[in-house]
Amino acid sequence: MADESQVQVTEVTDEPSLMDALGGRRGLLDSALPALTFVITYVSTGQRLPPALFAALVVGAVVAGLRLLRRDSLRHVLAGFAGVALSVVVARTTGRPVDYFLPSLLANAGAAVAWAVSIWVRRPLLGVVVGAVTRSKAWRTDPVLLRAYQRASWIWTASFVVRLVVMTPLWLGGQLVALGVAKVALGWPMVLVVIWLSWQVLQPAYAARRSGGEPSPPVAGALTERAT
Repeated sequence: MADESQVQVTEVTDEPSLMDALGGRRGLLDSALPALTFVITYVSTGQRLPPALFAALVVGAVVAGLRLLRRDSLRHVLAGFAGVALSVVVARTTGRPVDYFLPSLLANAGAAVAWAVSIWVRRPLLGVVVGAVTRSKAWRTDPVLLRAYQRASWIWTASFVVRLVVMTPLWLGGQLVALGVAKVALGWPMVLVVIWLSWQVLQPAYAARRSGGEPSPPVAGALTERAT
């Protein structure tokens, strides 16, 4: 029995957090640097697009290199740089600086639809993500947890919609600087708030599971780990 307890504690403390699944706090911060560099370079060079695109691409490559040196997940590193490269290609193709943010807008639109559909089919994506991180299927087999994950997934869906509501008019109006500010403000700060709100929804379900004598999966504290 003692050995089993030891194994269980090890599993709980070694599990990554949802923040880790998203690329970590530093990953969320790094994702904003190329966009900020693009906007600052564009303004400081007299609204010249090529230098701004080049600067964003260089910063994206440097960030990717540093993350590799920190031994971050290769998946997160490649996804981050691919996002920067796509933004550069789109803006270079259209010749419109604000189109640097078009891939991000489309990604948020797609995410909002995907998360809403996942809730409708009773496979909320928050549960899928957390289940992959914790290797637990409790959210699928426990009706109370499933409902909690559905409600919490609506919070994430709303966050994608908020980005669209705020950033789309700025994109349509050609407000490049405002888009850069919105990109940062609605990036990692909002993600931290969404993680905290999600845990407020999930916590009662996990508490009920514990009071019923059933072991909670390691994610019981994962949503709030290092979120503040």
